[in-house]
Amino acid sequence: MTAVTPPEAPVTAGWQYTGILSALALGSQPDPYPAYRQVRELGVFLPGEIAGGRITLVTGHAAGSAALAHPAIGHGYRDGVSYRGTVEDGLGSLLRADPPDHGRLRRLVGRAFTPGVVASLAPGITATADELLDAALDQGEVDAVTAFTRPLPLRVMCRLLGVPDADEVLFGDWADALTRGLDPRPMLSAQENAARQSATVAFEAYFRDLLADRRATPREDLLSRLVAIHDEDGDALTETELLELCTLLLVAGYETTVNLLGAGILALAAHPAALAALRSDPDLIGPAVEEMLRYDPPVQVIGRTVLADVEIGGQELTQGDGLLVLVGATNRDPAAFDEPDDFRIDRFAGSGRARRHLGFGVGIHYCLGAPLARIEAELTFRALLRRVRNVTVVPEDVTFRSQIVVRGVRTLPLRLAA
Repeated sequence: MTAVTPPEAPVTAGWQYTGILSALALGSQPDPYPAYRQVRELGVFLPGEIAGGRITLVTGHAAGSAALAHPAIGHGYRDGVSYRGTVEDGLGSLLRADPPDHGRLRRLVGRAFTPGVVASLAPGITATADELLDAALDQGEVDAVTAFTRPLPLRVMCRLLGVPDADEVLFGDWADALTRGLDPRPMLSAQENAARQSATVAFEAYFRDLLADRRATPREDLLSRLVAIHDEDGDALTETELLELCTLLLVAGYETTVNLLGAGILALAAHPAALAALRSDPDLIGPAVEEMLRYDPPVQVIGRTVLADVEIGGQELTQGDGLLVLVGATNRDPAAFDEPDDFRIDRFAGSGRARRHLGFGVGIHYCLGAPLARIEAELTFRALLRRVRNVTVVPEDVTFRSQIVVRGVRTLPLRLAA
């Protein structure tokens, strides 16, 4: 790993453009956490500038939790104060909304995307995991990303939305382009910006047709439920809101799980004692998934805008300032977690469990797809433990995606024994 050296200038002088981008780029490295520790030790709040605007990095768990839960911290698009300017990635509804719009959207979506809907996916998730493991075990050596961690959540999401199996690969390509577009614009090449725009246009055109089909002929899928929902006042999702929500589900519900599965496999392969403990006590799989989310979170950066002048944790923040919570740093904060660099599958088990990690955020913007990601990961690792005796990673061939907001393996070579 090439360590990122924090700036030598005092924090009070502020980080400039290159220093901020260096800190954000940590998540694409094989082991960014020693460098995250160096950044965190510079201070809980690190004020600076990027692309001509004020921006503050948040590295501490308590400060990150407080900021994400504070009503003066949001997105700012509706009021025209967002540090990111305008929305250009097709994710403009629920992911970018502030109250009162956010509450309305969350309420309506919650009527369709219920715990019961998520629970009903369990048999299909297990069957898909077994099917993919059958093929992987037949080969013995596979790239887990192409053989397992990518196709499983993609298939689950497509079936949830009612997308035909034949279009799964197309959806995966769109998701890759849209997820890359979540990174700060200065980090994207012209080709990547163009790919994001192209994917947004293609995805919306596809779903306009699919929404029309569900209005004419409703089916037993989430898309039909979303089209049909109305609250007691007769409110319903608009066409634009439906399209943006489908885009959000594709990106947040698929990409996060892909990277959670990859990070979990890496962690278990590197900690054989933890793998053995899970085999002897499968009830620890739920807490183990929480530890995976803390130890190597799929989302490394959560971006927000300061909606009104406010003081949080002793730090003065001004309306329109950007706020970037470095989840990779907060989740390893020793003030919040004992021995934070250790992978402990029982950390979130029992009455003495640790504080909540920030892998899915906190507050009103807490990840809508968190229950789905959790059940997919838990059932996948149950299948893996049941079907596979040895999981060996070829470490020199593991590569990571060159992204900032989302962290994940690009290639994950495995040797499997049934």
